[in-house]
Amino acid sequence: MWMRLRQIAVVTEDLRRSALDIGAVLGVEACHVDPGVATFGLKNTLWPIGTQFLEVVTPFQEGTAGGRYLERRGGDGGYMCICQVDDVERRRERAAELGIRTAFELSDREGGHDGFQLHPGDTGGTFWEMDQMLGDGGDAEGGPWYPAGPAWEPFVRTDRVDGITAAEIQSPEPEPLAQRWSAMAEIDLETDAAGHPVLPLDNATIRFVEATDGRGEGLGGIDVSTTDRGAVLQAADERGCRIGDDRVDLLGLRVKLA
Repeated sequence: MWMRLRQIAVVTEDLRRSALDIGAVLGVEACHVDPGVATFGLKNTLWPIGTQFLEVVTPFQEGTAGGRYLERRGGDGGYMCICQVDDVERRRERAAELGIRTAFELSDREGGHDGFQLHPGDTGGTFWEMDQMLGDGGDAEGGPWYPAGPAWEPFVRTDRVDGITAAEIQSPEPEPLAQRWSAMAEIDLETDAAGHPVLPLDNATIRFVEATDGRGEGLGGIDVSTTDRGAVLQAADERGCRIGDDRVDLLGLRVKLA
């Protein structure tokens, strides 16, 4: 079995402002708006980063999970870690074995997609979604991706960034949380150079760190592979979100420039 990091979702209070920041700093172009998220009281936009995706959602009505997440974490921030898998039924079985709750079923087998989201109360404050592409080429790395629509490839821009190499989950107890994700993924943990537990996926890693920013547990950051770091940093200066020579902050996410 394999697992890839395919998409990161962020929740924001202001989708228009967030879209301007993403386009200006990362140099990427929006590829898709999914009307289906209206079911959850949300609207969204997706941007390809190489063959992976950054999604931003914002609530447009009261009582949504996204709105509650904004309140709990005190503003914009990481929301979902979305992985592509080759056997989604096995993943469902594993969640049941471990007593991890399913928050939503996302199956559309006729449309070439089957997936589900794990409850953030059981995964350290982050929705963890797993999706299998069922159509032609569905298992190919960089292949079709249902959440991004049928024609995202022409919108790929890699002048500044070309991939998401890590997701960073923060928790008051990162080691036990890492063990739980490892058990769910059925992948052994490793340790990075800074001593953090990491879950190695086929195309990226998931890193578990201590929550020190006062925002509690959840998806705190991502690492992106840069092709023009200077352009990213210059744009971040102009947008007021540069933190240092290897980090910018976007939508409540720590974005490390690899």
